Amino acid sequence: MTSLEVTTDAEDSGPSGYAAARLRLLTEKERPGPPRRAALAGLTDRWLAALFSTACQEAGVRGAALVAVGGYGRGELSPRSDLDLLLLHDGSAGSGAIATLADRIWYPVWDLGLALDHSVRTPAEARKAAGEDLKVQLGLLDARPVAGDLGLVSALRTTVLADWRNQATKRLPELDALCRERAERQGELQFLLEPDLKEARGGLRDATALRAVAASWLADAPREGLADARRTLLDARDALHLVTGRATDRLALQEQDQVAAELGLLDADALLRQVYEAARTVSYATDVTWREVNRVLKARSVRPRLRAMLGAGRRPEPERTPLADGVVEFDGEVVLARTVKPERDPVLPLRAAAAAAQNGLPLSLHAVRRLAAATRPLPVPWPAEAREELVTLLGAGESTVTVWEALEAEGLITRLLPDWERVRCRPQRNAVHTWTVDRHLVEAAVKASALTRRVHRPDLLLVAALLHDIGKGWPGDHSVAGETIAKDVATRIGFDRSDVAVIATLVRHHLLLIETATRRDLDDPATVASVAAVVKSQGTLELLHALTEADALATGPAAWSAWRGSLVTDLVKRVSGVLAGEPEEPEPTAPSAEQERLAVEALRTGGPVLSLHAQADHPKGEGEGDGEGEEEGEPEPVGAELLIALPDQPRVLPAAAGVLALHRLTVRAADLSAVELPSEVGPGSVLVLNWRVAAAFGSLPQAARLRADLVRALDGSLDIASRLAEREAAYPRRRGVQAPPPRVTVASAASRHATVIEVRAQDAPGLLHRIGHALETAGVRVRSAHVSTLGANAVDTVYVTAADGSMLSGARAAEVAREVEQALR
Repeated sequence: MTSLEVTTDAEDSGPSGYAAARLRLLTEKERPGPPRRAALAGLTDRWLAALFSTACQEAGVRGAALVAVGGYGRGELSPRSDLDLLLLHDGSAGSGAIATLADRIWYPVWDLGLALDHSVRTPAEARKAAGEDLKVQLGLLDARPVAGDLGLVSALRTTVLADWRNQATKRLPELDALCRERAERQGELQFLLEPDLKEARGGLRDATALRAVAASWLADAPREGLADARRTLLDARDALHLVTGRATDRLALQEQDQVAAELGLLDADALLRQVYEAARTVSYATDVTWREVNRVLKARSVRPRLRAMLGAGRRPEPERTPLADGVVEFDGEVVLARTVKPERDPVLPLRAAAAAAQNGLPLSLHAVRRLAAATRPLPVPWPAEAREELVTLLGAGESTVTVWEALEAEGLITRLLPDWERVRCRPQRNAVHTWTVDRHLVEAAVKASALTRRVHRPDLLLVAALLHDIGKGWPGDHSVAGETIAKDVATRIGFDRSDVAVIATLVRHHLLLIETATRRDLDDPATVASVAAVVKSQGTLELLHALTEADALATGPAAWSAWRGSLVTDLVKRVSGVLAGEPEEPEPTAPSAEQERLAVEALRTGGPVLSLHAQADHPKGEGEGDGEGEEEGEPEPVGAELLIALPDQPRVLPAAAGVLALHRLTVRAADLSAVELPSEVGPGSVLVLNWRVAAAFGSLPQAARLRADLVRALDGSLDIASRLAEREAAYPRRRGVQAPPPRVTVASAASRHATVIEVRAQDAPGLLHRIGHALETAGVRVRSAHVSTLGANAVDTVYVTAADGSMLSGARAAEVAREVEQALR
């Protein structure tokens, strides 16, 4: 029997000696990364080998071996990694002796508090388990002898590897499905703010799966950068284990700065960017590898049938279908024509990419690498053909993403657009955002491609969508920085001076419409005039409208809704009227019949009267960008309209807002106005509150319940603040990043009729109630309120006047803003 030599120091042979040596190793700063992981695996090997040798003698067992499998088998032990061990025996010893041997190895491991994944099997049992369980088979592919009978381990490795290769046509599709299911469950590592370094797509599990594919000899992953990416993820996990003291793979927000410091990085953003880069490399290699696996499997399944049809010895060659000059489709991929010379054609990368995206095909790995290696830089400014091919690529829709990622993986994007490097893999620390900055820009172009029929210059829309957040790689306001960068990029691409100016305007003001529509009073002529002064032309306005929608749709589900869309559309319509020369001052609006009816009833009863009914946007199928599978003509709900009429009295806004918060109604907008009634109805002033609300959970409450609680809130028998505090205490917030303090400012010159106060704060139930209470205490009158919420951030804009209806002075407005800010802290 050939056995591993056991060479271990006396101090390391016992648990205490191993524990002390392990602690010294993990606290060393001189050799982090692969050297430390290898040293930890070696130290653990020596300790376990000593345990095994002693246990074999005491149990009287021969013909056995201790085998490291999985991550331990690869020698990749992180500080808190499980020890994956297989006790392999030839079956000659009795079950009692084997059980004794196992106990004398497992218990010392458990006594040290180390996590252990263990099994006891004969080679036949191990082979059978591998055949029945894919995860067992994957672990055995990395089997490594620690101690005992080397021949036993070698024979098992040979058998398992042969089985893996013989069963590849069955096992690889199973592995592919397993990886896809995990990705669906865990998400994409390269876009998550709290990624799981192991389980998320592009993580360590996928890197291990690529090793298994390579072991099958069926296909191999692109190896450039893959080893470095794997090391980056392992280093991050090591640092995470050391910082937390736990066996965790999730990079939580509150631990990212400490992990970054452990790795010698500047901050958490630098950490995430490095992790995202690694994950992107693994994800791209995964896509390419599985595409090749599926191509080979398909060819193997078709070939026997073709041979039978065509006769022995004839092997049909896949057709080469021309797609563009120098670009052909071959075997389901876009490749370069045989006669093409990339070194003489600098437009070829964009032409090939545009052809691939337009035809919904992937660019072959070989083609992209040849383009990256041989193509010369484009002249500046670009020729018209290059600009047109870029626009074609951006306008291809969803297939743009895969092609763009292939270009980016080989460095072609940053070669074409050098400013792209600053946004590449840049995290966005806002839960509203689904993507990193660079992917968000590509997604915005994809969303814009569905809106090109709405604008006269789709090329300007697509390029502006690609560039609208390009300034996020620079300090300061990203819109201001982005305007300068967009001018340079648009000039480089070859647009003329007037087009460059339009693109720069779109980038500089890409948030103008959504922020104005959701935070300002659209009935105020100053609001509409300020937007018209910026956009200046109908053409720019229609482009900005489409860009606003594309940007929001590409941000995430919380950034766009039918309600937001209706507000933006209303604003665009009003601005368009101003640009067309229509008068800015609107006619005074008379109360609607419903408002007048409620006001008369409120004056008659002396109490609040309510009306609540759902609203609907345009029927689906009549607007742009409708989703697939939606029935035409079905109205899309945008919330509900709640009208409240009551005799004029103090504390109306905070009471009404508090009642809505208690009933879990999200406030989107609020308008307060006094209704003038005919003198014959009776004396007194009536307030009408026009609310736009939506149910946070379930269905809308009954109007009668709202009225009853509003009556109690106004007479003081319902303590709203206490009720909201009790509910918040019952659902404590999750541990996470502490929210920044609220900020209250005065928006000067935003209105000609009222003072505009803007509140930025962490969104919470009852926020508008607290704002209203603070304004009531400050002695000002609220004319209207506009609520905008994105994720955890709320921006509430309140139009206020003095008690006599006049605008506040600058000093008084600043004083009110300070009082509100203090009340919200």
